Amino acid sequence: MKQEASNLNSLWADLIIEELLRNQIDYFCLSPGSRSTHLASAVATNKRAGSLMHLDERGTAFHALGHARATGRPSVLICTSGTAVANYMPAVVEASMDMVPMILLTADRPPELRQSFANQAIDQVKIFGDYVRWQFDLPCPDENIPAEFVLTSIDQAVYRSIRAPAGPVHLNCMFREPLVPDDTHNYNDMLSLRVRSWRKGEQPYTRYEAAHEVVDADQLSDLASTVNHAKDGLLIIGALKSDAERQSILRVSKKLGWPVLADISSGLRLGAEHGNIIPYYDHILSHESAASVKEPIVFHVGGRLTSKRLLQFLEDTPLKHYIMVADHPFRHDPIHRVTIRIEADMALLCESLLPVLSNNRDHKFLDRFKAAARVVDEALEDIAGNDTQLNEPACARLISKHISGNTGLFLASSMPIRDMDMFADAKGPAVPIGCNRGASGIDGTIASASGFAAGLGKPMTLLIGDLAFLHDLNSLTVLKSLLHPMVIVVINNNGGGIFSFLPIAGRKDIFESFFSMPHDLGFENTARMFGLDYHAPETKDSFVSCYQSAQNKGTSAIIEVKSDRNENYQIHQDIDQRIATALDSL
Repeated sequence: MKQEASNLNSLWADLIIEELLRNQIDYFCLSPGSRSTHLASAVATNKRAGSLMHLDERGTAFHALGHARATGRPSVLICTSGTAVANYMPAVVEASMDMVPMILLTADRPPELRQSFANQAIDQVKIFGDYVRWQFDLPCPDENIPAEFVLTSIDQAVYRSIRAPAGPVHLNCMFREPLVPDDTHNYNDMLSLRVRSWRKGEQPYTRYEAAHEVVDADQLSDLASTVNHAKDGLLIIGALKSDAERQSILRVSKKLGWPVLADISSGLRLGAEHGNIIPYYDHILSHESAASVKEPIVFHVGGRLTSKRLLQFLEDTPLKHYIMVADHPFRHDPIHRVTIRIEADMALLCESLLPVLSNNRDHKFLDRFKAAARVVDEALEDIAGNDTQLNEPACARLISKHISGNTGLFLASSMPIRDMDMFADAKGPAVPIGCNRGASGIDGTIASASGFAAGLGKPMTLLIGDLAFLHDLNSLTVLKSLLHPMVIVVINNNGGGIFSFLPIAGRKDIFESFFSMPHDLGFENTARMFGLDYHAPETKDSFVSCYQSAQNKGTSAIIEVKSDRNENYQIHQDIDQRIATALDSL
């Protein structure tokens, strides 16, 4: 009986992994464990399966998330039962909120061991709640359950993960002992003729065809009419998923002739060659005369926005219409200003809209934004040139200038992404950009960047704060498995720097202990422990030298930039004031 159970366990695990591979899902992220032995063995013995092993399930899940961001395809997570499963939760939340595909295969105890205080048994059914697109409690392998059931369950999981809105799916896989895989048994006598025929081929058992994508003609006509009759407009671009979306939206922006306010996560800010893209809109919008406009139309495509000033501007400005286009049904409208909401494939809608857009527009509004952007750029260059001090805004600007064109860039939440959004030089190289802005947490950032690097198949630069770095230290072990190096620029301001920009900073009696959380740690010994190169530049020139050297050397490195939180706050205020003075000249 035990031998037969082992055969069935191995069979089902092999079917699961093989069907995922036939669906072009070939990257598996695992953590060690016993109950998941059959699944891990099925991955290990299938030569077509790429894999990553990481000791920490939380980091493993964020690595899978980063990989899926880079490839647009789900990565597969495999873990044992118990709290190992619960450690997936932060990455599942991020994937769900940012619509990143992911497939979770969590091993579980059989029914007779549930709710009996058996070792390492928790309630894993629906553990991720509404954060998954689909979930199913896969029963223990049983000879009375046809193998076709396993295959169709996997095909459904893949489809539910990648169809809009994309996101994580959870298959909870129960296994009885024995957990030692049987590699010698011929499974054919357990399979129907249909499954035997499937084994001889290379295609999935069930092939899901994509839904037919069409743009309603009346809807398109109404949209074109609204846009064509606008006196002034703003094209706002959030995070985008593909180059096809970027190119289609750029073609629309050229015909519209409106200022393009592209978030740093859109992938359109660095190396921006399109003349309508306004790189420093965060600064411009804080200056009333430079951004003055009467009842504009806002056309928003892509994901959510980083700039708080932009959101404040949209909230305070009377808008004629706020049009949002997204390929999902969720309400991305934190200021509740959207008046027209269109759910459609963004690239398809943009291509359909092009022929009916008018291009006879007055470009005075665009020209005013362009002039303001030039003034801000000159002010930032002047600030950079007249001061040798290495500070947090300078790091963001220098990275954008000197990052290798064959590299990816991952931005941590809190200040790193905001500084890059505000201070990046648009004339720097165009590189793929990743960030976790679904829930905007600081957890799993190193792991996410490593997955993004693995998915891109390129070297990576990670800009990260000290708390986020400390939060994910053990994911530095993953760097050894990467085919390409990662340069980690850590801004160490001894605590949570973003809190200095919030009203709570005025409460000196509780601010340091309960919000900033100073740790008094440096990261030189961290680099030594994980076998990484280490640099600690103190000037802008030395930073550029260290950064370029680290990229050229081809080995992973930590560049620690020490900063004072109070000084950093004042530097941001001074930069804002100097830019405002420069914009007064317009």
